[in-house]
Amino acid sequence: MKAYWSLFVARFALLLQYRTAALAGITTQLFWGFVKIMVLAAFFTHTTSAQPMTFREAVGYVWLSQAFLVALVPWSGDRDIQELIRSGAIGYDLLRPTDLYNFWFTRALAMRTAPVILRAIPIFCVTLFVLPLVGLSDWSLAFPPSFTAFVAFFLSFIGGIILSSAITMLLTVSMMWTLSGEGINSILPTTVNILSGMIIPLPLYPEWIKPFLNVLPFSGLLDKPFRLFSGNIKANELFGVLFHQIFWIAVIVLFGRFLVSRGVKKLVIQGG
Repeated sequence: MKAYWSLFVARFALLLQYRTAALAGITTQLFWGFVKIMVLAAFFTHTTSAQPMTFREAVGYVWLSQAFLVALVPWSGDRDIQELIRSGAIGYDLLRPTDLYNFWFTRALAMRTAPVILRAIPIFCVTLFVLPLVGLSDWSLAFPPSFTAFVAFFLSFIGGIILSSAITMLLTVSMMWTLSGEGINSILPTTVNILSGMIIPLPLYPEWIKPFLNVLPFSGLLDKPFRLFSGNIKANELFGVLFHQIFWIAVIVLFGRFLVSRGVKKLVIQGG
């Protein structure tokens, strides 16, 4: 465990160096957050039927999705590992006295958690404190309705990070079967965006598709944690949320380990 912790700390510290990129990302995410809220405001103003979430809950959903955009959405696999596979330098990782899947999974965890410091905290400060000061209280992020709701969100957020890391591993390992890896690294993130609630909050989808969306692992990335934060899902439903996340984490991790073991057996490295 000491080796994995050292790797996590080193990778985390390395990712914290990209502060200029994070600043550009914060500006972009705040802009798109306002655009999405404008669309939602128009929708809630003109809708004639009762909706499964309030406008304030939807606003909070949007700001949380922008704050944790990079942390919870597996946009791509680990590019460094994919390049090692492509070049054949993966042989160095195969020689390490550590479990290969755990070694790569630790890197994925660092890649998912570093953006919380660089992007999420500044966006939280702006949407929680600055927007009310400039007269945009209705468009600001509201605090959780209770401390229990915050604890429920925090626990489910940890589950979302681990689940996102497990999906990231699938993208990383896909390089063992493809030449460039661009195909799966383009298709899967787009699918996750649509099915996780990043584009449209899942409660606003048609009723006939909601059971399907709630069963899929992607709702455990964003939708369920964010709704616990706003109170749209009650804190006493936390165990159901955690069970859903843990189930899919176990399934995806086992599948990922299977892919790694199969991939290593078929891997051909230049020079031997």
